Amino acid sequence: MALWIRIVAILGYPAPLWFGDSPSYLKDAIELRPGETRPSGYSLLLWLIKPLRSFTAMVSVQHAIGILTGVLVYVLVWRAGRAAWPPGEGGRWREWLPGLAAALLTVPVLIPVHQVALEHMLMSDSLFEFLLLAAVAAVLWRRRTTWWLGALAGMFAAFASLTRTAGLPLIGLILAAMLIRKAGWKACAAAAVTFALPIAGYLFWFHAEYGQYRFAKADQVFLYGRTAAFADCKIIKPRPELAIMCPRQSDPRISRTFSVMWTPDSPFRDIPGWVYGEEGNRLAGEFAWAAIKAQPAAYAQIIVRDTLKSFTWHRSPYPTPWTWLQYDFPQGEAWSDDQALLAEQYGDDGETRVVRPWAGQVLAYQDHVVMPGTILGVLLLGGLAGAALHVRNRGRWRPLRPVRHFATGALLPWGTSLALLVIPAATADFDYRYVLPAVPFACVALGLALLPPPRPPRPSPAPRDDDRPAAREPAGV
Repeated sequence: MALWIRIVAILGYPAPLWFGDSPSYLKDAIELRPGETRPSGYSLLLWLIKPLRSFTAMVSVQHAIGILTGVLVYVLVWRAGRAAWPPGEGGRWREWLPGLAAALLTVPVLIPVHQVALEHMLMSDSLFEFLLLAAVAAVLWRRRTTWWLGALAGMFAAFASLTRTAGLPLIGLILAAMLIRKAGWKACAAAAVTFALPIAGYLFWFHAEYGQYRFAKADQVFLYGRTAAFADCKIIKPRPELAIMCPRQSDPRISRTFSVMWTPDSPFRDIPGWVYGEEGNRLAGEFAWAAIKAQPAAYAQIIVRDTLKSFTWHRSPYPTPWTWLQYDFPQGEAWSDDQALLAEQYGDDGETRVVRPWAGQVLAYQDHVVMPGTILGVLLLGGLAGAALHVRNRGRWRPLRPVRHFATGALLPWGTSLALLVIPAATADFDYRYVLPAVPFACVALGLALLPPPRPPRPSPAPRDDDRPAAREPAGV
């Protein structure tokens, strides 16, 4: 079914679904330069596909990446099951149980329509999800991470961070997990080096283009938008020059974060360079940190509130009445002149098209195959509590056994999943698009927690006396 719905989606919608950030990603790929507002790891992928001059090929590649993400989830859970129940030990049910458990845990990754739609968008999320999962897979691949697996983990984590900056702090979680798993200093050093080199290379590339060692020109404006959700200038008491950044909102249907960034209420419209200007970025950073220092409790409350939005059963019109609808397959076609002019520089088939009857099948699928956010909450709770099932071993209670089992297995994917929900809530704003990359990690964490700890290999039996070769007698006797 996972392969079928993706093929039907490509037939029904041969061109990608466009979002507000799509033109900037595409423009950076065409010009091959670092982006002004976000890293350009995804634009590099688009640049590699550009010789094909086909948006349909680009969408097909992204769907293939989505399938590979599900395959990684399957393989990680299946390998954990085989380590817990080696072949030949136990009944037949233990032979097929690892495969069944792994297949079930790929369903939230491969089947829900919003995962398919995310892969169909001209956006970086599906690539980011795969790269970060590949980094986690490299750490978990063996019981003790070797140096070359550590190098792969660091490299994939770096590429993920250059696709979305939410991956930057996760290298700390990866290194901590490697230390807990007793990976050794060579593996940890290899991970740190292979992570640092691509990051440093990108910073030098950005400096060559803009004269600054940064990931983006607008590296403070998103944090400013986050603090606008709770900032009270009566408490902050900003200096006169900074008072222009005090949030104002004229449309209650729009979140304050979105309002101060992209609507006519945005203070950046009165600042030269808008959100890309150095002056606006400086004022945004100063105001944001002043707001956090003056209202730390309000800031923490906003983070908790927006993180919990990830687990609601039904989606609501947030951050605007139209943004959340852009994550669905549309019923009709919409195409602007600006999009057409930009798309012509990349490929010959960029215009949005809805091809019947295939699109009708996708829309029918969209009406029924949706994963509520509550399911993600259940997956995370199961991953956290599942290790408690192994507190009893061989008739004895071992309280520390679940802790060790969770720390050496499920902790890394579980912590990554939670971090992918908390980081946007702390640094940008809640968006349903940010929830989906957390799903495969929650699935892996649940599988690793529920499956028993890996069994050590059985020692080979000592040879019997009559099986030992006879002692050789001295020559001449």
